Amino acid sequence: MADGAPHARCHCGAVTTGLAAYPDEVTECNCSLCRSYGIRWAYFNAGEVAIPADACTHTYAWNGQNVDFHRCANCGCMTHWLPRDSLRERRGVNANLMPPGPIAGCRVRKVDGASRGRPRT
Repeated sequence: MADGAPHARCHCGAVTTGLAAYPDEVTECNCSLCRSYGIRWAYFNAGEVAIPADACTHTYAWNGQNVDFHRCANCGCMTHWLPRDSLRERRGVNANLMPPGPIAGCRVRKVDGASRGRPRT
């Protein structure tokens, strides 16, 4: 990846995800998992992210369903999630691992994941 190219990088730099572009919107969810991680998610289609095949991550799937949450095996930062269903195109990348400047003006969409994904008011 060229310097300055859109990316998300864990604290130690072992997991760097290439992005087609920085997001215009990030999602803040208050479900027990996202709230515990303190994450804001940026969503992309599969072709818009490049997650290195050799990225050394550990995974967690809440209740063994839907998505695998990946964290760096070295520094522990939650880096991204991938769907378990290979037909799903959507992926989530931890926007907190992106450089702050390019995402400073992003719209923050607040989702009430604790109540089944309804928008928060």
